[in-house]
Amino acid sequence: MRDNGLSRGSGSAIVLALAGQAIAGHAEFNDQLAADGLARIGFGAYLMSSDFAVDVTENRQSELLAVACMAAFSVCLRRRGSPESKPVGTPHGTTGVEG
Repeated sequence: MRDNGLSRGSGSAIVLALAGQAIAGHAEFNDQLAADGLARIGFGAYLMSSDFAVDVTENRQSELLAVACMAAFSVCLRRRGSPESKPVGTPHGTTGVEG
């Protein structure tokens, strides 16, 4: 976990955001269909629909969440071999910049 924490943390956040979008979007979409007097669709059919794709790509709040998570993860997590990351296993006191 310590060697690839940034990648794993970011990937987990993306998967959780997509899962939340899928669950909430499916419920809202079916409610809208019921209000229009149409038959509800299954979860798999919703995931393959253009409505799900549009909801995911137009969700502006998710972009802000992604940037905030990346900033927070970059401070806390490290990636071995990355020039932007502190050396893995090195204490903060050794790598901290004093000014």
